[in-house]
Parts: sequence; structure tokens; C-alpha cells
Amino acid sequence: MPTTHIPHLRLHNQKITQPELSTPQALVAHMGAMQAQDYPMSKWAVGVRLPGVSDAGIEAALDAGEIVRTHVLRPTWHLVSGQDLRWMLALTGKHIKALSVARDRELGIDTALYIRCNDLIYKALEGGKNLTREEVMLELEKGGVPTNSSRAVHFMMNAEVDGIVCNGIMQGKKQTYALLDEKIPPGLVLTREESLAALAERYFTSHAPATVQDFQWWSGLPMSDARTGLEHIKSSLQSLVVEGKTYFFTEKSTTTPTQNPSIFFLPAFDEYTVSYKYRSTVFEPTWHKEAITSNGIFKPIIVVNGLVQGIWKRTVQKNKVVIEPTFFDKKDTLPVELMEKAVEGFGAFLGMEVVLKA
Repeated sequence: MPTTHIPHLRLHNQKITQPELSTPQALVAHMGAMQAQDYPMSKWAVGVRLPGVSDAGIEAALDAGEIVRTHVLRPTWHLVSGQDLRWMLALTGKHIKALSVARDRELGIDTALYIRCNDLIYKALEGGKNLTREEVMLELEKGGVPTNSSRAVHFMMNAEVDGIVCNGIMQGKKQTYALLDEKIPPGLVLTREESLAALAERYFTSHAPATVQDFQWWSGLPMSDARTGLEHIKSSLQSLVVEGKTYFFTEKSTTTPTQNPSIFFLPAFDEYTVSYKYRSTVFEPTWHKEAITSNGIFKPIIVVNGLVQGIWKRTVQKNKVVIEPTFFDKKDTLPVELMEKAVEGFGAFLGMEVVLKA
């Protein structure tokens, strides 16, 4: 398998060039989890892989608990299927918590305080309430717990990782929280070893070809756990060494995907780039810093024939959305008519006219 096949296979397996699934929950479950700290862009990450679904349709899936936005892999937001959330949290939660220990000490937070806060948060939300973080913090203050913006982030993330809360119904542009057990029906119950295997299977099915280092980066698990997960499913995978790196993929991934010309305007923090430790197969080294900032911000990208060749920004106006593309190398700039066709889906997704500012 030449290196040039890897981007096309990833587009195929991530359902970007083969959008065969029909619901947000099915797509998110296939992907395992999808990074989601940029909330509007995370919805487009689902939408670009589900032609015909709308922004409102994904909101409805979130409101219904079919998919959930929470902290489940690494200390950042992800979308995950409601059916998968509990076993994933049981597997990854302690690793997420370990990353905040030093900052917890600086903020004067210990285990006893987290337990106390979880109890207050539960009481504030029980009975089907949906409260913003600010509203929850008011309840903690009433309960005698001093809060500030930094403590609020830690209190709520801990409650998410402990399986107390998940996203509630949006209030305008504000995230709310609801009790997980009131919103999400019981899902899959897996042992630790089954969870490691399941997470590895999801990743290497949806993100292949990929290395064990890529899987470890994406999952946030210790390398020993990443290797164990891979070992559990290795018999169902194929592997190939390309430029000194061992890539794993499922048998379904062995079919060479179409390499017809393709253009995609992918969102910020899209799985196509953020979910791999090694990104040289889709980036020219010169352009890496143009799309990913030094502090880890992944910009919306333009992917041409599997390679990241530019970035784009959007300006949402009253009845339209304006798209402004920027190519890293001006000679790679595409004809306007091709870019207009490529952004049609984004306009349909938002239910707005889309205007290309080339």
C-alpha cells in the first residue's frame, strides 16, 4: 500500500467519501467518539458524513440523548453515542482525572470536595432539570462551596467523568447539564478487557489505516492499554509497514477506494486530522503550522484529494453564511465553481444560503 493510498482510505473509513450511515447516533458510534470542543463545528463534523442531516437534526439527537457531548477521551469535549458512554467513562475516567491533579491542588480541590460537589450537583438537577454551568454554580455557592470560573470547569468535568451529568438541552447558545441517569437509558455493560477491545475495534474500523501510537493519542489511554486493546483485536486486522511505521486496518479497508478528485470543507478539530499522532500522510510539513496553531487549535481545513491544502472561515449573517477559503499555496487555489459545489452541503446543513468569498 503506497503512502498516497492512506488519505483516501481514511476518507473512506471515516464515511467522508462513503456516507452510508443514516443517523447521527449510528455515525458517532461508528467513529467511537468525535472531538467536540467547538460545538457548532462538531455538528458539521457529523453533518459532512451524513448528507441530508441538518444542524437541527443533530441538535435533536443531542436533546434526545442518542448522542452525548461530554468529556470522555482526554480532557476535552467529545461526541459519543449514549449507548457507549458509560463503558467508555469506566475505561477512561481515571486517566482524565489524573491529568488535573496538579491543577486541583492549586485550586484547593480534593476528593472529599468533589464528592460533596457531586452530591450538590445531583440535587440541583434531579427531577429532569436542565441548568447552565452558571446556574449549577449558584447552587454550589448556596451549599457553601466557593466557586470561580476555573473551579467551575473542574467541578463540572469531574461530575461528567463520574457519570453524574451529561449535556442537557441547549438554552440558546448556552450549554446546559442534566443528570446522566435521568437522560440516557442503560447502555452496553462491558468488562475492562472488553472495553479495551471495543474501543480499539471502533478506532481501527473508522480511522484506519492507523498506528498504535495514533490509537494511544486519540484514546488518551496509557500505551500499555492501547497495545492491549490492539492485541485483543489483532487477529481481525491486517497490517503493513509504510516508511517505518506499522499501520493496521480491517479487511474491509483493503479495498482500494476511489481516488476520483474530491474536495471537502471539513470543520475545526475534525477527526481527519485531530485523531492521529502522525499527520504527515495528509499534511505537507511546511503547511502543518498554518492549520494547527502552537497551542493546539485545529482550524477548519480544505481537503483536496485527501491532502490538507488550505483553511477556511465562516461568517454567519442573518440569512446566509459567507465562506472564505485560503489556500496555503496560491497555485493550489481551485476554480470558483468547484469550491461552490463543495460548500453547497454546508449551506444545506445550516438551512441558509451559502456565499463563497473567493
